[in-house]
Formats: sequence, structure tokens, C-alpha cells
Amino acid sequence: MKDNKKNDLHELAKRVLFEYGIYTDNITLIQDQGLKTLWKIGYNNNYYCLKRLKHSIEKCKFTVNAQIHIYNQNGKVPKIFLNKHNNPISIINDHAFVLYSWISNKTLNFGNKEQLKLALKGLSHFHKCSIGYIPPTDCKISSKLGRWPSQYESMKNRMLKWKDQAIQNNSITSNSYLKHIDSIIEIADIAIDKLNTSNYKQLTSLDKKNYPLCHQDYGEGNVLYYNNQVFVIDLDGITYDLAIRDLRKILGKRMYKNNRLDKEFISTMLKSYDKVNKLSHEEKKLLVIDMIFPHWFFGDTKNIFKKNKNINPSKINNVAKFENNKLATMQNLLKGGLL
Repeated sequence: MKDNKKNDLHELAKRVLFEYGIYTDNITLIQDQGLKTLWKIGYNNNYYCLKRLKHSIEKCKFTVNAQIHIYNQNGKVPKIFLNKHNNPISIINDHAFVLYSWISNKTLNFGNKEQLKLALKGLSHFHKCSIGYIPPTDCKISSKLGRWPSQYESMKNRMLKWKDQAIQNNSITSNSYLKHIDSIIEIADIAIDKLNTSNYKQLTSLDKKNYPLCHQDYGEGNVLYYNNQVFVIDLDGITYDLAIRDLRKILGKRMYKNNRLDKEFISTMLKSYDKVNKLSHEEKKLLVIDMIFPHWFFGDTKNIFKKNKNINPSKINNVAKFENNKLATMQNLLKGGLL
């Protein structure tokens, strides 16, 4: 059955490649995760990446044309090739396929300080090159501009709902959740209050083309170092948002993994980002506010209630401790003139 599927995918890739005038059997299946599929293609002494996208055609039109815009602005993303109909997307069996240039896959180690600084400079360049994107009229636009307050409230309300479920469950995992949830909700309320009294609304009220596109999954697997340049791949989830949303995810993850909560680390990393696309004082303030919200506690505990998954109480204890310690660090940053 496995071999049959592999053969079917090989034939599917050949059929799509016909749309580009490429006739080859040098096709290697790289990834097969549900609908999302990747092949490495060898043809005429060059290598390409053929990808079947998992999203709707309308959403693909937004992300694919965004990547073309970034590439045309000298952004370091793979080139997208047009098919024989002069389209960047080939549609076969109602699925979207895209052909990219192949980028050698030397990944950066975000756990290494110097490589993380390189990655942040690459992210800054990516954000800068994405500004000015005007999507096609027939696509599904993705934007999170102006949505942070409702996102915060939604996450808080879900955690409160899970509190009620935890009371009913009476398990070791649920009891560990209950031990910490009240202090976590207090942290969420602090972040919500600070966001509501910030300049967030004004900073997100311009036309979308004035904002960068956030990658949303800018991690080690999607950042490649090639020819002394940082390339960004897998743009399937990009959305209009403030650049600091990508930064919050990266910096927060490293701080959580390394159990490191200090101003020096944040300041050093932001200096690397600022070398290409300098953040304003108000943007940095919003970054700190977004860091205050207990995103990591929410992320680590949601599957207890969404998927009935047991989590070791020590993990819940650790993430709750991280959130509480992080609150003190971030509040000191706000009081002490930021970074």
C-alpha cells in the first residue's frame, strides 16, 4: 500500500511538471503530510522544489503572490516559477501546486546566540521586503491587524472554561492546572489592560499595504543559510500583522527553552533585528505587552482539554513558573524605559 501511494505521488508530480514543460523521472519525495507534499526535482542540471499546498485556492493566491512580491523586492525567499499558462499556481484535481527554486538546506541553530542573531536579521529583511504587498482581488486575505484584544480575551475565556472542566475532571493533570490557573488569569488581565491602554489601535489603523507580512512559523526548519544569506521558506501561513508578533514567538520560545529571563538577551536580539528594519518605541512597548500575556501556558495546556491529553504536572508547574517570572521581567522593562 505504501509503495502504491509513493508511485501515485510520483506520477502526480510528473503530471504537474508537464505544466512547466519539465519532463523528468528525477523526482524525490521529500515530505508527505496529509495534503501537504514536497518533491525535489532534478532537471537540466538544476534542482527545484515542487509543493502541493494544503490550503484553499483562494488562500494560496494570497500567500503565493505575497512570496512573489517579497522576491521582487529582493527578499530572500525561493523564486516561484510560472507555468506554461503564465500562472504561479497550477491547479490539478482542485489542489494547488507551486514550483520553487531549490535552496540548500543548511538550517540555523536558534539555540546558538550568533546564529539566532543572523536569523533575526534575516527576519527583519523579510519583514521589510514584504511591506507594500497588494494582494489579488480574487484571493482570501489573511490579516491579524487590530485583532490582538479579541485574541487575548478569547484565550483568557477558553482558559476559564478549561478551569471549569478541570474541576469536573479531578485528575492529577487537572489539579495541577487548577493550582496555577488563577495566577495565570491575573497575568492575562494585566496584559489585556496594558494592551487596551496602549497605542495598539492607532498603530494598526493604516491600510494593510503599509504593514509587513508575519511568517507566523519562523523557526529553525523554515530558515536556511545559503551563500552567506538567510533564506525564508514555507510562507503558507503568512498574514498581515505587526512585525513584533513574529519576534515575540521567537524570543519567548528561546527564553522558555533556556529558562533565561533577562533584559540583556532581549536587547541584544532586538539590536540585530533593528540593523535592517528598526522598530519604534511604541512597537517595542507592544512587544513587551505581548510577551506578558501567558501564551506559553495556554499553548502547553490546551491539549489537556482539547484532546484529553495527560501532561506531566511538572511541565505545567514549570510553564506557570516561567509565566510568573516573565511577568516581573517584562514589567521592569516597561518601568525602566524599555530597551
